Amino acid sequence: MRRINLWLVAAVLVVAVLPLILPLPRGLAEPFAGADAQAQAAITAAQPDYQPWFRPLWEPPSGEIESLLFALQAALGAGLLGYYLGLRRGESQRGKPDSDRARHSDRARHDAQAVDARD
Repeated sequence: MRRINLWLVAAVLVVAVLPLILPLPRGLAEPFAGADAQAQAAITAAQPDYQPWFRPLWEPPSGEIESLLFALQAALGAGLLGYYLGLRRGESQRGKPDSDRARHSDRARHDAQAVDARD
């Protein structure tokens, strides 16, 4: 069990550090630019006289504010999704008969006694 945990920690470290070590893509002025900016650049290159159909109602004052709003939107969505999944799980657990819960509790108690007996 301990060996598996070490392998998992090593894998997480590799996945976290690998993007920092790999070279950035060549030829891009902003390698981490969003898809909107890249699409706008491609459209402008293909058709220089293109005019957008409409403008945004409000544009954030800076890129940091835009990133903050995006992160808040993602956090709100994750919170709502987590709440819904927890609610559904609670409802499904509430619908189970008590005998299933008692059986699970008996099994946990038996496992704990087996651990105590080994020690």
